Amino acid sequence: SPDAINHLSESGLAPRPDAAREGWVRVIIEKPFGHGRESARELNRLLRSRFAEAQVYRIDHYLGKETVQNLLVLRFANSIFEPIWNRDHVDHVQITAAETVGVEHRAAYYEESGVLRDMFQNHLLQLLALTAMEPPNTFGANVVREEKVKVLEAMRRYAPEDARDASVIGQYGPGTIGGVSVPGYREEPGVAPDSRVPTYAAVRFLIDNWRWEGVPFFVRSGKRLARRVTEIAVQFRRPPHLLFRLGHGERLEPNVLAIRIQPDEGIALRFAVKRPGIDVQMAPVRMRFSYQEAFGADSHSAYETLLLDCMLGDATLFSRGDQVEAAWDVIDPLIEAWNAVDPAIFPNYRAGDWGPAAANALLARNGASWRTP
Repeated sequence: SPDAINHLSESGLAPRPDAAREGWVRVIIEKPFGHGRESARELNRLLRSRFAEAQVYRIDHYLGKETVQNLLVLRFANSIFEPIWNRDHVDHVQITAAETVGVEHRAAYYEESGVLRDMFQNHLLQLLALTAMEPPNTFGANVVREEKVKVLEAMRRYAPEDARDASVIGQYGPGTIGGVSVPGYREEPGVAPDSRVPTYAAVRFLIDNWRWEGVPFFVRSGKRLARRVTEIAVQFRRPPHLLFRLGHGERLEPNVLAIRIQPDEGIALRFAVKRPGIDVQMAPVRMRFSYQEAFGADSHSAYETLLLDCMLGDATLFSRGDQVEAAWDVIDPLIEAWNAVDPAIFPNYRAGDWGPAAANALLARNGASWRTP
């Protein structure tokens, strides 16, 4: 809060570097960073008046996960991926962050935030930026973060009418999770009985730059969904000409590279092979890498990684001030568009499903369909 920042500075516990007599002080700030773009800018102005940017570490635990960090290694340490990581070969990208839990004890916070503030502005735009960014010249903190900011700045800002066409919101009703009946969002303790707060959102993002022009990034997140899973799936274009005849009712499945963030961290590639036999019949198969199988013991938790990086002074995995503001610039128009109209009748999906039916239509308009992780 602003009071905490002011008191840390005024007390001398967290002086600016030029005022510090010895040692160093770093300030870690947990999300949410502001409630919207204006509050985020005001918070950044306050931080800059009290601390140097190098002292401020805006933490996002998603960036400490092994598979998220491995995304950069996968892209930039393997020459087979980068040449096809563009609009010429990629049909679309899907990013999913699904939770089976409800709001639990966080109803007071969630009633003020909703899924777009809670998940999209930070976690999911971070994953999108890492997936879409250009190769940095070095693995230095400012260089990597600069490339991520460029992605956010290139993302299309929607006018209100376009925002509602490019997104879907939802709220869960009663249902069943793991064989156990669970209440709807409006029946959760601390939630208003007529709450309009969305617990699910799916958005079609577009990046207006040379690499990604015309390639949609479909991003979804929600509570009380069918499975707990976070993954990035890059779906490639189908071959322009099919040499092999397909049988009745058969269709060629596109190649998909899926990066699983949690659980069962790993990477899988789907491609076509010939079935054994005289006739040429194709079947999709998966080539899979598992962190657990390859390296055994569990890795450090995300927060352990990030806290150590902070102590070492490595800000690569932390958000810079302009990056936070750019993310709010992308998300705020969506929030404002849905706040301006009466949303679809809530609840519009059952707990234990994969979200409202309108989310399927969002992809169908682009000739795509959601993966079932």
